[in-house]
Amino acid sequence: MSISKEPSFRESVDLMFNRAVALMDLPPGLEEKIRVCNATYTVRFGVRLRGQIQTFTGYRSVHSEHKEPVKGGIRYAIGVNQDEVEALAALMTYKCALVEAPFGGSKGGLRIDPRKYEEYELELITRRFAYELAKRDLIHPSQNVPAPDMGTGEREMAWIADQYARMNTTEINAIACVTGKPLNAGGISGRVEATGRGVQYALREFFRDKRDMEKAGLTGTLDGKRIIVQGLGNVGYHAAKFLSEEDGARITGIIEWDGALFNEKGLDVDAVRAWIVKHGGVAGFPDAVHSSDGATVLEEDCDILIPAALEGVINLTNAARIKAPLIIEAANGPVTAGADAVLREKGTVIIPDMYANAGGVTVSYFEWVKNLSHIRFGRMQRRQEEARHQLIVDELESLSEVMGKKWSPSPDFKQKYLRGADELELVRSGLDDTMRIAYQSMRDVWHSRDDVDDLRTAAYLVAIEKVAASYRAKGL
Repeated sequence: MSISKEPSFRESVDLMFNRAVALMDLPPGLEEKIRVCNATYTVRFGVRLRGQIQTFTGYRSVHSEHKEPVKGGIRYAIGVNQDEVEALAALMTYKCALVEAPFGGSKGGLRIDPRKYEEYELELITRRFAYELAKRDLIHPSQNVPAPDMGTGEREMAWIADQYARMNTTEINAIACVTGKPLNAGGISGRVEATGRGVQYALREFFRDKRDMEKAGLTGTLDGKRIIVQGLGNVGYHAAKFLSEEDGARITGIIEWDGALFNEKGLDVDAVRAWIVKHGGVAGFPDAVHSSDGATVLEEDCDILIPAALEGVINLTNAARIKAPLIIEAANGPVTAGADAVLREKGTVIIPDMYANAGGVTVSYFEWVKNLSHIRFGRMQRRQEEARHQLIVDELESLSEVMGKKWSPSPDFKQKYLRGADELELVRSGLDDTMRIAYQSMRDVWHSRDDVDDLRTAAYLVAIEKVAASYRAKGL
């Protein structure tokens, strides 16, 4: 495959879908039904800014309604186009199916560079975009539930939720029309960290199985593993922070838009993040070697490579030089279909995007459920758990007395054991369980079938089978 033949992101998703479907026994009609995008709505709207009307183009694509509502982020980026949005919507369908979140796939985008606008201008633009989508039921708690993506965050989701509520004053579940909201506007604990946390849980599950590690030529645990992270946005930052602080991994490289940092001994993730927030990039950061060409650091020696920002950063121009034996796709589509083939040939193990970054939609699902139930997780049972645990602690302490203090519980046991689970702990528990079970379903296919030599094909097989089962159950 020559460089000029590099498939687009949309073509990559189609190629990978086709590769998986070729290994399945689906009726042609059903295969086509699952593959195609159901509907894409293009909206062009004007907003009066800086003394004149500016026209913006936005999209909302619905890929599959085998389950409703459909779910998917809204991104603000200058490169947003219909093809990209439709490809991302398809990926959302498979991602939700894989992690068993009961949603169809959707995606939205607005062609805008958010850095060029003041906050109040972004609010006007976002509210108008939300209005255009909501009046066509493309934002709706039971039909279409967006979330943040590239260029958007909690702030934009709060504006969208408020705009929807203004338009639907008697809708009791209005707040469930969008997820990724701030905590005090109907959000859920652990949503901001969710995608990065999911990457951590995915890697932990990978390192629990010797067969998986053998395929990547790795041994031991995450402790001491050298990791290079591309993109220190929300996802990359949280993944790097948790892996270094909780699992003992060393973040040896961090790549940003203005270059990269490298330090074989390991970088302080929080310090780098603080530097980026203050200076706008990594240039000038002390305690590291700075490289102005960040892309070259992707090719440095490491154990795990985490592309966590843009599409297509690993492509036919650099795939052959990537040394990492294990790549986990924290971003959507960071490895092109062409590069994927090169890396598979080399024996590189890739944990695919549709699984690796599903932490976001998983916790979005928990937030949606919380909004529909109108009660915070843990509110009913937390103190009851504590009271139950107190009984055991009391028994152990009286046993210790009877034994003349020959034995007593270890010092911090009481404090740790007595605490009932709050919302954050429950969210992390649910996310960990989801990531483990989804990974195990891919792993089983990967190791049990001779015609499946990579995790991406395994992920597509599991996901497409679940979507097909939904359609069959509906009688289609």
